[in-house]
Amino acid sequence: MDLGLSGQVALITGATRGIGRAIAERLAEEGCAVGLVARDREELERAAAVLAERGVRVHAVAADVTDAGALAAAVDEIAEALGGLRLLVANAGGAAGGPLLEETEAEDWQTTMALNVTHPATLLRAALPHLRRNDPPARGAVVLIASISGQRPQPRSQYAAAKAAEIHLAATWARELGPDGVRVNAVSPGSILFEGGSWAARRDADPEAFAEWVRREFPHGRLGGPDEVANVAAFLLSERASWVSGANVVVDGAQNQPGIAGY
Repeated sequence: MDLGLSGQVALITGATRGIGRAIAERLAEEGCAVGLVARDREELERAAAVLAERGVRVHAVAADVTDAGALAAAVDEIAEALGGLRLLVANAGGAAGGPLLEETEAEDWQTTMALNVTHPATLLRAALPHLRRNDPPARGAVVLIASISGQRPQPRSQYAAAKAAEIHLAATWARELGPDGVRVNAVSPGSILFEGGSWAARRDADPEAFAEWVRREFPHGRLGGPDEVANVAAFLLSERASWVSGANVVVDGAQNQPGIAGY
């Protein structure tokens, strides 16, 4: 299916690895120019170089997404460099601290909320003037990468609460920004496996426990991959999903719980 994304400009945060990198590559395959935002400048340069070698227009900016000023400046720089902005993916996220009664301080909650809630809000506020410059009626599309942890019990309550908030943000912003011609949706991945990621590290640290967890929690006998999330995100960003807004699309292969104690 041709998603009709050729010539569009997309910006992805957390774009150098895992789901973010897969989304950037998927959109590039569809003919998008891509703006990459992440903290590590060297990883950004490597990711940008790979895309540029494929003939993709790409612009990368190193920025901490929890620094509102730096993130807003990155949005403006990418829009200027690539000639506008229409597609937005708030992928960067994460959690600080551990279980509530063991290793978690107030600062961990603040950090987790900044990554998963404040960062998407800052990103969208900064991008909105650029989206509004596009021709109506469809001026832009936004995808927030949330998690099944936002819907199901998760050992780190600060992460679960932040992801639940992110899912609700998509529904709320979809109504708020609908008159502007901007669609907003959330994607909630399950546990996604890629080399260099946290689940690969857990697999390597204790293969037997990991295999037992997979047998118990995953009907298909495996974790998902970044490309499987990227395909859904690309569809939601396209006009093939023109009447999908305010939705939360779960991409987890019918996974049961998002994590277990110690995981």
